[in-house]
Amino acid sequence: MPTLLLRLQGPMQSWGTRSRFDHRDTWPYPTKSGVLGLLAAALGRDREEDISDLAALRMGVRVDRKGVLRVDYQTAREIIAASLKAKVNVQSWRHYLSDAAFLVGLEGPASLLQAAHQALSNPRYVLYLGRKGYVPSPPIYLKDGLREEPLEVALRSYPYLLREKPREDLLLVLEAPDGRLVYDQPIAPFAKRRFGARYVREEVLSQDHIQVIGEDSFGDNHVD
Repeated sequence: MPTLLLRLQGPMQSWGTRSRFDHRDTWPYPTKSGVLGLLAAALGRDREEDISDLAALRMGVRVDRKGVLRVDYQTAREIIAASLKAKVNVQSWRHYLSDAAFLVGLEGPASLLQAAHQALSNPRYVLYLGRKGYVPSPPIYLKDGLREEPLEVALRSYPYLLREKPREDLLLVLEAPDGRLVYDQPIAPFAKRRFGARYVREEVLSQDHIQVIGEDSFGDNHVD
């Protein structure tokens, strides 16, 4: 079954799974709900529309650069309280990943992946990396991102996203029947904000097995 590859790279990214009120978390790599939301935006789907076809795709992530976990502390003064009877000061802690780079793969029907690949090259809505202010630096679209290989092979064989050689082994994350539990599986249109559980298997991918292309060979597809 073919695989569609996406490049998620930028100065700031956030992929929350447990965010509530003033505390906004981030998972250490892109969540399925976040990636499918991005894909739905590229395809021009409204938040009320059915996304069951996208949710059925199998997802994997290769962590090319894990980035640095940081916290954006924000305050706002004299905000009208929910009771409308008083003004309060509000604090907010928003976690994000700084300077991270991920190669994301989605495995599924060829016709759906072809439509998604085309949409990523000319998205209907603005694409961002988890929060609206977090824009990608190089494009998410990879010209050679539509692969004939299955998910795991595509993630293992695609060239490293950065110019320099990896300084350490990489993390490979694959959707699997068991493993680490993540609550990021969309089970309804995004407007209903309903997410279920899925399992992922995390593996170490030796840096010696990563294909690194020379700097002279970097084209539009590989921008650090």
